[in-house]
Amino acid sequence: MTFATLGLIEPLLRSLETLGYQTPTPVQAQAIPAVLAGRDLMAAAQTGTGKTAGFALPLLQLLAMEGPKVTANSVRALILVPTRELAEQVHEAVRQYAENLPLRTYAVYGGVSINPQMMKLRSGVDLLVATPGRLLDLFRQNALKFNQLQTLVLDEADRMLDLGFSEELANIYRALPKKRQTLLFSATFSDDIRLLAGQMLNDPLSIEVSPRNVAANTVKQWIVTVDKKRKPELFVHLMRKGKWKQVLVFAKTRNGVDALVEKLQGLGINADGIHGDKPQATRQRALDRFKASDVQILVATDVAARGLDIEDLPLVVNFDLPIVAEDYIHRIGRTGRAGSTGEAISLVCADEVNLLSAIEMLTRQTLKRQNEPDFEPEHRVPDTDASGQVVKKPKKPKKPKASGGGGKRNLGKWVDSGEVAPAEPSIKPVRKVPVFNTGPRKRKP
Repeated sequence: MTFATLGLIEPLLRSLETLGYQTPTPVQAQAIPAVLAGRDLMAAAQTGTGKTAGFALPLLQLLAMEGPKVTANSVRALILVPTRELAEQVHEAVRQYAENLPLRTYAVYGGVSINPQMMKLRSGVDLLVATPGRLLDLFRQNALKFNQLQTLVLDEADRMLDLGFSEELANIYRALPKKRQTLLFSATFSDDIRLLAGQMLNDPLSIEVSPRNVAANTVKQWIVTVDKKRKPELFVHLMRKGKWKQVLVFAKTRNGVDALVEKLQGLGINADGIHGDKPQATRQRALDRFKASDVQILVATDVAARGLDIEDLPLVVNFDLPIVAEDYIHRIGRTGRAGSTGEAISLVCADEVNLLSAIEMLTRQTLKRQNEPDFEPEHRVPDTDASGQVVKKPKKPKKPKASGGGGKRNLGKWVDSGEVAPAEPSIKPVRKVPVFNTGPRKRKP
C-alpha cells in the first residue's frame, strides 16, 4: 500500500516524498480514507505511530479542494491540543505537509503575547492549531470567528481533561457550528473521553490499531527500586555506568525538576529543565538545545509527556512515577518512535507502589525489576503484578515462647506484633495498651 492508493492528491504526495514518507502506518491507512469520506472518527493508536499525519493529510486535502475562501478572523479547520509544545509540533508537521498547497496555517497558545496572534488572525486562517485556554481568549476578544469551521480535531483529548480543560472544551463546543466533521485522536481513551465522544461525534467510525492503553513494543521497560532520598544519587550512578549521551527525564513536580537540574549542573553535567512555570521562550530554547545535543539531560514535568518528537531518542527515565497512569505510556512513547527501539527506566520507591500497580494494570504487564548493587532500598517496594494487586510478603512464623516463667498473667487484650493491622499495609501494627484501675484499693472486710 502507498499514500497514492489512499487517494491523496499530488501536492501532498510531493511533500511526503520530500519528507521521506514511503508506506502508510496502520492508523494512517485506516484514518485517511475515512476522513476524506467526511466521517466522524475516533482513533486510538500508540504514540509515535503517525497519528498527526493520519488526520492532517486528509484535512489539508479537504481544505484545498472544498469550501469557500477563508474570510477575516475566521478559521476553516481547528486542531485542539493540550500543551504549547504539542501545538508547535503539530503545526510544524502541518506546515511541512502543506508546503505545496495555497493554505494559511497558524498555531496559538498561552505563555506568549496575545497581540501578535490577534494580528495574524485578521486575514483569516485555513487551519489553526490551538490550546483551549488561548483559543477562548481570542474568541472572547472577537479576534476569532467559527462561522466557517468545517472540521474540529481533538488531539490527546484525554490529556486535556487531565489538565482540567473540561470547562473550556464545553465552552468551545457551544461556540462551534453544529454541522461539522469531528475527529478524536489519542494514544489512550479513558471512559470520560468515550463519554465526551458520544456527545460531540456523530456516528463515528472507531479505529484501534493496537490494544487499548498498551505501550509500544519497541520500548524495553524495567524498574530499579531505591529509597526516595537516594534517587538523585542512583540517577547519577546509572548515567555514568551506562555512559548515557541523551536522556529525557520526567519528574513529578516543578520543584523536583529544578532540584534535579541544580544537582546535575553542580556535578558539571550539562542539564536543563522545562515545566509550566517557565516562559514559553525559555522552554522552547531548552528543547531546541536538547534536540541539537547541546544539552545532555533534559528534565521535565508531564508538560513534555506529549508533544515532544525527538528523533532517535534512546532513553527515557521516570525519576518519579506519574500520578495518572496513562501518562506513563505517553512518557515512554518519547523513545522507540517510528520503528526505532528505545529504553525506559523507572526509579521506584516504596511510597510509589500504588502508582506502579496502576501502571501495570493499565498496560497489562508486570514490569521487570532490577536492584542496583549498593542501592538496595531499606524500605522494600512490595511486589506488584498486572492484576493491579500489591502482593504482600508472607508472614514470618511466630517464634516459640521461651520455657519457664511464672505462668500467664492477665494483662488485658493486646495485638500481637506479628499481626497485620487492617488499615494500609504501610501502617505499623499498633499495640493496644491495657487499661488498669488506678483508683484506691478497697480493703476486704
